[in-house]
Amino acid sequence: MSEDRGEHFVQSLERGLAVIRAFGAEDPELTLSDVARRTGLTRAAARRFLLTLTDLGYVRTDGKQFALTPRILELGYAYLSSLTLPEVAEPHLERLAAELRESSSVSVLDGDDIVYVGRVPTSRIMRVSINVGTRFPAYATSMGRVLLAALPPAELDAYLARATISPLTPRAIDNTDDLRHELERIRTQGWALVDQELEEGLRSIAAPIRDASGRTIAAVNVSAHASRVTAQDIKDTLLPPLLQAAQRIEADLTRAYNQR
Repeated sequence: MSEDRGEHFVQSLERGLAVIRAFGAEDPELTLSDVARRTGLTRAAARRFLLTLTDLGYVRTDGKQFALTPRILELGYAYLSSLTLPEVAEPHLERLAAELRESSSVSVLDGDDIVYVGRVPTSRIMRVSINVGTRFPAYATSMGRVLLAALPPAELDAYLARATISPLTPRAIDNTDDLRHELERIRTQGWALVDQELEEGLRSIAAPIRDASGRTIAAVNVSAHASRVTAQDIKDTLLPPLLQAAQRIEADLTRAYNQR
């Protein structure tokens, strides 16, 4: 418990929050003694807080064991409801980058370009520095292709009619017919892999981020150097965690939207 707080400090609130934080994924159910020991409260005080939380619907008990209820999520919804896409995505990018030890980013489509709105780099793998606000032609990137593939047919036709495809590497798609075919494949499979088309030595895989209505509003990717992972490695080892991260971002965005 904290000490030397200002006169405004409400110690009982601190203690109540400590009781909530005593529960975790590894110990979803605790006895009264467990809670008292973890919080430093007396058994009598811990009991009062647990029973109060039970009365309020945040805790359930069978008389011996206590556990949090789904209603506890309400305490986080107010925070989520105030977040923008980059703020919602950031902890998921950090988790993904830490898990895979590869850089991860989120971008949105702005005209014919993608714009990076979130990024967690783990190492410098490109000649150009990528930061929030960096722009690239959508056709040349994995995130851009995910976003282009999700466009309504008329919008995609308009894009392809005006697009000037300038391949950035010898491996890159260099015409709109091949790009259209690739976008159709991406739309079917639900993800995009770009193998050294934006820059030699860079492989990247991306997945869509959809809103509650199913509309693709952004894309999330993982990038790795070709010397470390093959294209097959990316599909086998990086794609599953990437898709899971996209789903988690979507879930948080939906919760945030529903609280507005």
